[in-house]
Amino acid sequence: MASSLFQVQHTSSSTMPFTASSSSSLFTGASHAATVRTLGFLDLPRTRTIAFNSVKCDMSEASNLVNGKPIVPVLPKFMESAKTDKTVRRNGSKLKLFSGTANPALSQEIARYMGLELGKVSIKRFADGEIYVQLQESVRGCNVYLIQPTCPPANENFMELQIMIDACRRASAKNITAVIPYFGYARADRKTQGRESIAAKLVANLITKAGADRVLACDLHSGQSMGYFDIPVDHVHCQPVILDYLASKTISSNDLVVVSPDVGGVARARAFAKKLSDAPLAIVDKRRHGHNVAEVMNLIGDVKGKVAVMVDDMIDTAGTIAKGAALLHEEGAREVYACCTHGVFSPPAIERLSSGLFQEVIITNTIPVSEKNYFPQLTILTVANLLGETIWRIHDDTSVSSIFQ
Repeated sequence: MASSLFQVQHTSSSTMPFTASSSSSLFTGASHAATVRTLGFLDLPRTRTIAFNSVKCDMSEASNLVNGKPIVPVLPKFMESAKTDKTVRRNGSKLKLFSGTANPALSQEIARYMGLELGKVSIKRFADGEIYVQLQESVRGCNVYLIQPTCPPANENFMELQIMIDACRRASAKNITAVIPYFGYARADRKTQGRESIAAKLVANLITKAGADRVLACDLHSGQSMGYFDIPVDHVHCQPVILDYLASKTISSNDLVVVSPDVGGVARARAFAKKLSDAPLAIVDKRRHGHNVAEVMNLIGDVKGKVAVMVDDMIDTAGTIAKGAALLHEEGAREVYACCTHGVFSPPAIERLSSGLFQEVIITNTIPVSEKNYFPQLTILTVANLLGETIWRIHDDTSVSSIFQ
């Protein structure tokens, strides 16, 4: 059968230097650092160390960055220990990392932080769209971590993950952990009307049946999705990475207001606001008063003269967050920031986000952003160190939740 070969090759390469800081901050910048005073955090006044090499996704700058990928390195101080132990064997078991094709750059960053090399795997795409996976090294008796977000194209990336899990199971891996930075189908977590499927539960069943022993996921759309799995799920919260970057903006707590773009995200926004000196909260309330009647947006809370920080788990088409930002400007907000973990960026998201409504759009690299989608207001933070430390803690049978306390 004719095939087009995608060969995943992993080589070590030099990147931006990471050095641990002695600052008391939980999350600290690592490279070319300077100490500044920050406002807006619970532990005020306190010095924090921030990265001078924070970058914007400006097309003119992108080619000068590492691998053409605009990333803000944020190195938490609790991750110092992982830099000193570069052995593959810890806790009496071998640990091996493998990357799918969905986000190899993130996988390489995770491996680099952990001091490991990615395992060798051959992934083929046949002419009819079928996927073939062959591990090119032994995993017998190993704790294997497969890094593969199920981002668009969701079905293809999900099927690739399934086949990778199956290959590891048939190769006698001791434990298989599916590391899914972005969990596709997470929004289909309930029935909103009759005769609908609950796709999130189906996906959870398929991952379990394929042979995964554990799942590691970042900022699920709703917490109840963890209950759909019959295997352990480690839920990684990426808010601290975004919070630490916002601290570098030195925004006064008196000027700050956290905004939920819809009622469903209030709990998320409230938790975010609590960590920003218990900042005030505002909510964009969308209501439709009847069929064929235009949607009415109301603002609950005061944003006049404030710096509004809109918080969500993901930005897909950006319709909700863009309409919310327009309302905030109408209500007198001085600046509007958009913060989310997952930048899905389905069309026409880029046009909406780059239209001038936002001072800055802050996301993480759980989903790769193609260079053609860079725009000046976009900033991408890396969660590689956070995921790498989480993997070490799972492997060493130590607490994961303590990372976020």
